[in-house]
Amino acid sequence: MRKKTYAVAALFAAAALTLSACGSGEDSNKPVADVSAEAGSDKAATVLDQPFEKPDLVLTDAKGKKYDLRAETKGVPTLIYFGYTHCPDVCPLTMNNLAVAKKALPKAEQDKLRVVFVTTDPDRDTPAALGEWLKGIDSDFVGLTGDFATIQAGARTLGISIEPTSKDKNGKLVSVHGTQVIAFSPKTDGGYVLYGEDATVDDYIKDLPKLIKGQNP
Repeated sequence: MRKKTYAVAALFAAAALTLSACGSGEDSNKPVADVSAEAGSDKAATVLDQPFEKPDLVLTDAKGKKYDLRAETKGVPTLIYFGYTHCPDVCPLTMNNLAVAKKALPKAEQDKLRVVFVTTDPDRDTPAALGEWLKGIDSDFVGLTGDFATIQAGARTLGISIEPTSKDKNGKLVSVHGTQVIAFSPKTDGGYVLYGEDATVDDYIKDLPKLIKGQNP
């Protein structure tokens, strides 16, 4: 199994620099995120020596209902990703990778896993927009939207930087954000494993059975 353990302080230093303007067309040949490169480019899973605390986020889900992240996912194996639906590359790729890997699990394990997509572009990603987008990926994935400042603060507690949606040089609206997937243990509710955007379907297929049990991949 591909893994790496390193200090959470180093993670924050790396994560603060791992931003991508998804679909901006700028520097398209550059890695979207280099957190994994910081940990060792041949590694998919980064096992943290000091887990993250789950963000204290109360947002709105794709059905328009209040969703308390901590309460709703307590004791549940959970993967959290921050991104936006208008992204043409990294965000849909990451979510589709997770969806394909999830479908490779036995049904009982699929039912245990929670995948949460938190928008970084809440002005455009309304509950309805999130629901429609996720329906094409996995209708059981949770989509969350809300106040940008609240989302930004929650992401920051995980070392993930996001910026307000803005226009690029071509006038296109883009969301600049970190591209890490954080896995939270059902045993401790701590975010103890990190994946960069280079994680593949095969990586997730190998690791999900252990993540669902709260084990190290």
